Amino acid sequence: MNDKNTLYIVVPCYKEEAVLPETSKRLEAKMTSLMEQGKISEKSRIMFVNDGSSDNTWPIIQSLHEKKPELFSGVNLSRNRGHQNALLAGLLTAMNYADMIISMDADLQDDINAVDAMIDAYHKGYEVVYGVRSKRDTDTFFKRFTAEGFYKVMKALGVDIVFNHADYRLMSRRAVEGLSQFSEVNLFLRGIVPQIGYKWTTVTYERAERFAGESKYPLKKMLAFAADGITSFSVKPIRLVFTAGVIVFIVSVIMLLYALIAKIAGHTSVGWTSLMGSIWLLGGIQLLGLGVVGEYIGKIYNETKHRPRFIIESVLNKQDNE
Repeated sequence: MNDKNTLYIVVPCYKEEAVLPETSKRLEAKMTSLMEQGKISEKSRIMFVNDGSSDNTWPIIQSLHEKKPELFSGVNLSRNRGHQNALLAGLLTAMNYADMIISMDADLQDDINAVDAMIDAYHKGYEVVYGVRSKRDTDTFFKRFTAEGFYKVMKALGVDIVFNHADYRLMSRRAVEGLSQFSEVNLFLRGIVPQIGYKWTTVTYERAERFAGESKYPLKKMLAFAADGITSFSVKPIRLVFTAGVIVFIVSVIMLLYALIAKIAGHTSVGWTSLMGSIWLLGGIQLLGLGVVGEYIGKIYNETKHRPRFIIESVLNKQDNE
């Protein structure tokens, strides 16, 4: 058995008071089973990361730690920083204690039984193990269509991303140390982690329905998340705007020549429809181009300020050697 088998499960939490009692119960059972099988050490922990929740999420995490400090630990961020930052805060904190770290959402829609296969892959020498959904039967048609379309668009734009993988993954300590060297503020971990390199594999699972609470990713946040992913890892949108500009310029030159020829030939009637159509088309392309460029400028602005991605207010983590 590999002696480097201390596991930390990092679970970002934002207003998850409805699910934490059941989530902690299921994760405790899983961790106990893994310890009894000898797959992980007794130093392994479940680390809940409170992302500035305004409900009872942090008091529940504190209570879990007080009752079973040998199993539950917690990280409390000073304010809400978003799922990706909360996840990163947990990963970088757990890196100091763990040999392998698994990240998953608090609603446990991702099958926790896939943890066994992830750990087996880790012991076979894999540094990163991605949890990949085998199918999307539980999604609505709209969610399935947009989600799969997003991955295909990312691939088309040249982004190295694992299809149908969210943030359910195992990473070795060395992989997380590599992740810590990425300093960008605009986080899109699904795109960053593959850039680390190292030996990797995938584990498939089926996603279940959320058993309590409500999704923290409505359509507005999903669109913003997709925009962050695309603009953080590809400059192709700007190149597409440039290409569109070249095409419109060429068409404009052709139309100018057509207008001159028409004037010389004596056909000078003015078409209101073509005029208005041209104005709306050019105006739309200009606004679209400004919007795309603005997205990139905004990201540059955020990066140049070098503000901290998160601030940890407190950490609850009792070690066996204390």
